[in-house]
Amino acid sequence: MLGFARHSPVMKRTVFALAAAAAITAPAQAGTLEISVRDTAGKPLRDAVVTVHAPGRTPAAARFPWPAQVTQQDIQFNPFVLVVPVGAEVSFPNKDKVRHHVYSFSKPKKFELKLYGREDARTVKFDKAGAVALGCNIHDGMTGFVKVVDTPWAAKTDERGVARVAGLPAGQASVAVWHPYARLKNNESVLAVSLPPSGNVARSISLPIVPPR
Repeated sequence: MLGFARHSPVMKRTVFALAAAAAITAPAQAGTLEISVRDTAGKPLRDAVVTVHAPGRTPAAARFPWPAQVTQQDIQFNPFVLVVPVGAEVSFPNKDKVRHHVYSFSKPKKFELKLYGREDARTVKFDKAGAVALGCNIHDGMTGFVKVVDTPWAAKTDERGVARVAGLPAGQASVAVWHPYARLKNNESVLAVSLPPSGNVARSISLPIVPPR
């Protein structure tokens, strides 16, 4: 009786249908995309944000391994550039002995965190994609950025100018490389990349950078 159930046509058709459905819904993985970013002088460019959009494929909710936090310490924003997904709540703790007054006039998120002191923190929700420039009303030299992205495939370049984006689906993808000081439309360069069914892909790009005066 057990042997008959194991080989019945109905069960065979059911198993085949489930396997076919799994094959359709499970995206092929292309491993990792590695982007090397330099300025036009050939120097590695740190804090460039790489985002990948794969048309026709629905990504999972974005979850990044780094904390959604911009610390005020030594009269600086740290990190200089923070990457967060749409809807993230970002904490702004003050680790300085002086008070800070954090604000932004950027279109994706205008906000103001009035004076608060050491070991205190404020939280802001970033609900639209885009670049948000940060400043302090008390210390004009403080500058930072929150890059809000609408994809889980994002990374930031390190001191070597390299960013790695893992877990990408195979196929055509649009890759944007953004830097706050890039002298380009929307401060970014966009390139098309073909991601194979397996293995890693490496690309290099240079951006024209104009630091603030």
